[in-house]
Amino acid sequence: MSSFVMTAEEREAFLSEVHVGVLAVEREGRAPLAVPVWYDYEPGGELLIWMDGGSVKDKTIKKAGRLSLVAQSETLPYKYVTAEGPVIANAAPPTREQALKIARRYLPEAEATKYVDGALSDNSVLVRVRPEKWLSNDQGKA
Repeated sequence: MSSFVMTAEEREAFLSEVHVGVLAVEREGRAPLAVPVWYDYEPGGELLIWMDGGSVKDKTIKKAGRLSLVAQSETLPYKYVTAEGPVIANAAPPTREQALKIARRYLPEAEATKYVDGALSDNSVLVRVRPEKWLSNDQGKA
């Protein structure tokens, strides 16, 4: 029986591809918060997520101090990667360039610029996470 688990290099490369991530954060007395997010990741680096400060996501992340993010392929062969780790920063807004880098992953250039110009504010927060634990599956290894 072969293993469907990705190597460290494979999972980091997969996470760096464009996928809508699903953020999961522990909540006391409730099911975990699980919501889709745009993110940025480069192999070996930090996971970056831009959001509004004071949002449910922001408050929940600040309380928990750690999170998980899962990215998956929607086509065969099915693949997914989950990265879990501590939040190492979430008090400052992203720079315009950081926000543009995230938006450009999901939108064409003109739309990304328009989106960032309308959404980036002093209330924005850049959540930086250091991935420490990983889960992965690549059905293409069958």
